[in-house]
Amino acid sequence: MFAAIPLLILPLLAYDLIALTMPGGMAAVEAQARFAQQLFSIRMTSHIDWAVSLGDVLLAASLVVLFIELLKSTNSRRGAIINHALSMLLFIVCLVQFLLAPACATSVFFLITLMVLLDVLAGFIVTIVTARRDMDFSDAR
Repeated sequence: MFAAIPLLILPLLAYDLIALTMPGGMAAVEAQARFAQQLFSIRMTSHIDWAVSLGDVLLAASLVVLFIELLKSTNSRRGAIINHALSMLLFIVCLVQFLLAPACATSVFFLITLMVLLDVLAGFIVTIVTARRDMDFSDAR
């Protein structure tokens, strides 16, 4: 049953927890600055420092989770339909948060929402292609 839960809920929960720890919570407009804040820097071979922010780390982790979700969407088990429905519900939650919560009106949250949408679309497309392969449309007489 846990396999049906979309894993992209993890980056969403991480974002929401970080946003809730800000003064003002989800109504805080300082979220952009919080996610752009540098966590560390890496010295590159070109002698330039690469500044890595909290938003960068969250987006990188979200991309890894999206990859795992895309692999899960190729599965045609019974739980896949539940996963697609929960992914759609998760996208609606992300969209509502993006539109209504000031702390979620950031590029980082928008990209996470876009990843959830891509998961929804990929799940439905894979399901449709799989169903089409299972049906034979040839005119066999």
